[in-house]
Amino acid sequence: MPAFYIQAHATIATPRLFDDDRREYGGCLMTESDQETINRDELPFVAPCRKLSPWAPFGWVRLGIKDLLQAPQQSLIYGLVVAVMIAVVSLLAWLKGSQWIMFAMLGGFVFLAPLTCIGLYGISAQLERGQPPLLVRSLRAAFRRHLGNALIFAIALLVIFLVWARAAVMVGVFFPSDGEVKLIDMLPYLTLGSLIGAVFAAVTFCASAFSLPMIMHRDVDSVTAIVTSVNAVLRNKPAMAVWLILIVSGLIMGILTAFVGLIVIIPLIGYAAWHGYLETIDASAFPRHDVGITATPRDS
Repeated sequence: MPAFYIQAHATIATPRLFDDDRREYGGCLMTESDQETINRDELPFVAPCRKLSPWAPFGWVRLGIKDLLQAPQQSLIYGLVVAVMIAVVSLLAWLKGSQWIMFAMLGGFVFLAPLTCIGLYGISAQLERGQPPLLVRSLRAAFRRHLGNALIFAIALLVIFLVWARAAVMVGVFFPSDGEVKLIDMLPYLTLGSLIGAVFAAVTFCASAFSLPMIMHRDVDSVTAIVTSVNAVLRNKPAMAVWLILIVSGLIMGILTAFVGLIVIIPLIGYAAWHGYLETIDASAFPRHDVGITATPRDS
């Protein structure tokens, strides 16, 4: 059993968010001044998580809808930019490559999806603090203040995507290319591609489910955030399976609507992921960022 697969500090009977103002370290209540004297070598290797109900992701989606309605303009602008990027990449893959290359690119988007939502976490964080939801401020927090740790994570996802792309090229030999292609002719390609893609998606999902929100929320390194995410996913397999199904279903619906649905679905997934992190991970032992949106506690 991996060392990071640990028992959470406590099991909470009723669903609630962890108290963001209550920062415990070594069993003692921390103050802001205590954070300045924290020895990072003594910080835990992984943040504990709570046991989730299998239906918890539906609550995250409900909170995500609430955030979307509170910041509709910012959300739709962000979703539009991401949807256009995905549509352009898919179109280029179709025109410059072939059908199976386009399918491979769309499948690979599942691996890179967490990065597309990183600018949305700051919107939810501002709403929680009673601040105006400024998209510029959120993007600055995501791509400037936390760029170092996010870049490490992005490189890891890029490596996974490149490996998937290579695997997709090999699977492409099963794609029918002669005569009129029917769905039954594509079954070998779709079946093998789905099985291989599921393995890549599972690895990526475990590493990214809570890591990027944690990097945005607390002053932690990428390794700690990734290990925390993997630990939480492994301890909550039913809930995370439901969450993954919701994400994939949403992305499929967005793609089937000629990418128009992604304008709403991408922000909704991003906001829901943020609330899922807050409900699942207790990162109170880790210090806050010195500056930025999450440098101050959430409103009660």
